[in-house]
Amino acid sequence: MAVRRILIVAALAAAAAACGSSSSSPSSTTPSTSTGGSATVSIPTNARTLGAASFGTNPLIVSTGTTVTWVNNDTIPHDTVADGGQWSSPVLSPGQSFQFRFATTGTFTYKCTLHAGMVGTVTVQ
Repeated sequence: MAVRRILIVAALAAAAAACGSSSSSPSSTTPSTSTGGSATVSIPTNARTLGAASFGTNPLIVSTGTTVTWVNNDTIPHDTVADGGQWSSPVLSPGQSFQFRFATTGTFTYKCTLHAGMVGTVTVQ
């Protein structure tokens, strides 16, 4: 009976340890959350009609020190401008990108000033 209990406890411990680990890599829509890492925001085709989905993952959650790159994959120009003035990209033609490094924690809302309704949020933890 004692041996059976030991085997059950060992099996439960092994199962619990397996649940806490993962060897899979993050998907392309999941941002990197490592300090000093990077994340990409893809502006898709027809973004001006997508509202909160205009900037892909929304909200985007990253760690302090992460550099976020916005890439315009649409067929028309866009920009990315923080509501609080933390960053302001130039107008990005199709294929162009803009980077900003998030040095402080907080929630940062932004928009495309060329297209009302294109909005996004970056949360830095």
